[in-house]
Amino acid sequence: MILSHVWGLLSHPEEEWKSIRKENCTIGKCYCSHVLLLATIPPLAGYFGTTQVGWQVVTREVQKLTPESALWIAILSYLTILVAVFFIGKMIHWMGQTYGAKQTLPQCIALAAYTATPLFLSGLMLLYPLLWLNLLIGLPVLGYSVYLLYTGVPIVMGIPEERGFLFSTAVLAVGLVTLVAVLVATVILWDIGIGPVYAG
Repeated sequence: MILSHVWGLLSHPEEEWKSIRKENCTIGKCYCSHVLLLATIPPLAGYFGTTQVGWQVVTREVQKLTPESALWIAILSYLTILVAVFFIGKMIHWMGQTYGAKQTLPQCIALAAYTATPLFLSGLMLLYPLLWLNLLIGLPVLGYSVYLLYTGVPIVMGIPEERGFLFSTAVLAVGLVTLVAVLVATVILWDIGIGPVYAG
């Protein structure tokens, strides 16, 4: 069922992880029922927020992006999210051997995808791109995603909690490295001309 695990991950994550582990999930099913839909939230909200609402940094003048510029950024952001989920899932699968886990690649991708659920949903805050508000909402959401990771890894990967803690920490490190790689790629794209263009 489409988006069937969202509420469970937010209200009773441990039970929901057990349910996810029992599913016979394929990569396509995981993407079609969860990732492809939820991954649209941050880019679409960001597009609307940066073109229609705008933001202020130091001056009182409201800054907005041109629709064309924001569209390119939204498309690239969406594709980046899809690739990042797959990459982190692949890394979970690869690292699993070190920690005695023998789950399939689809299950590892599902773990990465469902862990990111709060981050996908928090993309709605980009409708109003105010830095302090986004940080106020974003930091607790990030914390909850980390909590989901640490509770989900031992259950989904079928390993003891002690090894699960170490495994989760390794996955978190991979996530941070992925984030840095995305930021570097963003700077490179901006340097070659695919970056924000301000309206007016």
